[in-house]
Amino acid sequence: MSARDKSCSQDGRLQEMFGAPMAELYARASSPEVSAALTRALELRSFLALAEEQVARVRDRVHEAMSADRDMDELSADQLRFDVQRLDAALDARNGYRDALGNLLRSMPPPGRQAQQARAAQPTVATAVPPSATAPAPQRAGAARARRP
Repeated sequence: MSARDKSCSQDGRLQEMFGAPMAELYARASSPEVSAALTRALELRSFLALAEEQVARVRDRVHEAMSADRDMDELSADQLRFDVQRLDAALDARNGYRDALGNLLRSMPPPGRQAQQARAAQPTVATAVPPSATAPAPQRAGAARARRP
């Protein structure tokens, strides 16, 4: 299963920021006009989805090992220590990806302002002054006559 097919804790936030469902965002990412922000956000989202899957796997394995209906003779402190180490590593990765994605999304303009900023950034056409208005005045035009002694 691809990371794009896995759910992630930040999917709702991404959909809100970019204004589309995840499937559409991934479709947009494959177009040539994709924004750098969307590309980075989806990359971080994919890493986060995989890290969250690892956290869930270890959590489920520990819950199963600690289940009340399990035989206590099957418990292994060494195995639980190993699971704790894996859980720590997976949680560190998850927290790092969440922080990075959060920082990226905070640095983006609010959803309503993205379109306004794109329109404001378009070049404007400057009007030129007609050549007749900028032509130099004839030498004697409007000049005061010099007094003769």
